[in-house]
Amino acid sequence: MPETPKSKRKKLKLEDVSVADPASVRRAVGAAAVGNITEWYDFGVYGYLATTITKVFFSGLSPAMGTIATFGVFAVSFLIRPFGSLFFGPLGDRIGRKRVLSITVILMAAGTFVIGIVPSYAQIGVAAPVLVLLARLLQGVSTGGEYGNAMTFIAEYAPDKRRGFLGSWLEFGTLTGYAFGATVATVLTAVLTPDQLVSWGWRIPFLIALPLGAVGLYLRLRLEESPAFAHMVARQQEEKPAPKSEFRSVFVDHWRVMLVCAGLVLAWNVTNYMLTSYLPTYLTETLPEHGHSGTGETASEVLQIVTLVVLMVVITFLGRLSDRIGRRKVVLAGCFALVVLSFPSVLLLRAGGDARTLIGLLIMGLTLICFSAVLPSTLPAMFPTHIRAGGLSIAFNISVSLFGGTTSTVMSALVAGTGDLNWPAYYLMAAGVIGAISILLTRETANKPLSGSAPIVESVEEAKELVAANR
Repeated sequence: MPETPKSKRKKLKLEDVSVADPASVRRAVGAAAVGNITEWYDFGVYGYLATTITKVFFSGLSPAMGTIATFGVFAVSFLIRPFGSLFFGPLGDRIGRKRVLSITVILMAAGTFVIGIVPSYAQIGVAAPVLVLLARLLQGVSTGGEYGNAMTFIAEYAPDKRRGFLGSWLEFGTLTGYAFGATVATVLTAVLTPDQLVSWGWRIPFLIALPLGAVGLYLRLRLEESPAFAHMVARQQEEKPAPKSEFRSVFVDHWRVMLVCAGLVLAWNVTNYMLTSYLPTYLTETLPEHGHSGTGETASEVLQIVTLVVLMVVITFLGRLSDRIGRRKVVLAGCFALVVLSFPSVLLLRAGGDARTLIGLLIMGLTLICFSAVLPSTLPAMFPTHIRAGGLSIAFNISVSLFGGTTSTVMSALVAGTGDLNWPAYYLMAAGVIGAISILLTRETANKPLSGSAPIVESVEEAKELVAANR
């Protein structure tokens, strides 16, 4: 994205600079993060109860085919996400990020709740997995508009010098939701007998999603629209520009940015879903099926939760670091780690034992947060305000649906078909190469205004200094 020559830049005036209200920024970050907690709570529950879900809804299949079917239902919801992004992304650019986020959070919670009340395969036959599939499709459509609008919302509220730090709290919400879901599932697995878990216990965590969604909706309804969107609307009302096709602008005028964004999302989400969705099954089922000791179900769940807690502690520090040294350096470090450390981490997982398994998980997890801490502030800066939510949502969800959400299904099929337990490493290494190429094609955006948006600072004094420096 080329820089505007200094001679052609409009001189900055004090009224052109937005001064962030600290209380409003905190509310915006918190409300966006709560939606992510709701979304990833579901993924944590689904991933950790995958074995039980297979027994409840796919009891008519062999264990291997049942596992593939369970992850297939998980993956199908990702395939529908681009359709949600095509609707909710541009809608966020038209009616506002806040309104769309209020809709998506309650739809996500409702989808999770519905799964918790669907009768089992033994009770209603094939209608059971079909209903679960429909609920997952509802989640997929809503999630298609959720994350792009949430990233946009926080980025448009955050002061330019703190966007990395504040954006990292969105993924802190992701880790919190997943850890919460995993903890609930682990406690139920430890406390209940296998028969109790299959009979009714597995429903409890899914039913909890509805009150979580209600809290998220309440917080989001109390927010004001982001300053960048409000300024854009005011300017459009004054200038009354001729209507333009958002889709044409996204795919024709910004296709290069879309491709680069999709490449970064690929590296991020392949790593994300490998760690959070596939590895629980890899450790407890796949390795024992191939003659390895593997890890007990409860031990595996506890080790994953410990890993998530470590990542929650580290992630905001990496976000703050990116404000100081730049986004590109942190993301490049993550790509390098994927290429160099993925194979050792998988070998540690294969070796078994709690200590080696934990080290393998931590290597993969710390690699993941090089992306998670930084990309929520990097990706929104790639798009101008009038298509930011739409362009980001579409690029993000197409990439996630094709490569992220299918990771568990692809890994299950490749390992089952070839017998090679190192496929997770190969997949992660390829993702690292694609991510490195993509970030090298991205300009540095740390400490700079969002594309097409006014600078955002933390005080009037800082605004005056910025105007004086511009002159």
